Amino acid sequence: MIGVVAKLKIADGKNAEFEEIGKDLMAKVKANESGTLTYQLYQSKSDPQTYVFMEQYSGQDALKAHGQTDYFKAAGAKMGAVLAGRPDIEYFDIVE
Repeated sequence: MIGVVAKLKIADGKNAEFEEIGKDLMAKVKANESGTLTYQLYQSKSDPQTYVFMEQYSGQDALKAHGQTDYFKAAGAKMGAVLAGRPDIEYFDIVE
């Protein structure tokens, strides 16, 4: 299994717009990707402009398939307009 944490900094005044994009993406991922085991957006309690997507995939193929979906690509383009910098994305191996 593969874990991903994508940390995003949102531009001032763009939180609501970002959250709508994030909620729509989460719904599509959860409805269409059986290999995506967890895909959840969280907002920081200490910095309301910071969000993370916590993701878990059954394997490399599921992670690759996620990144190739039309809805992921469309959401990425929309998110670009509300971000206050580049996302910080880390990949993890599951410890079992």
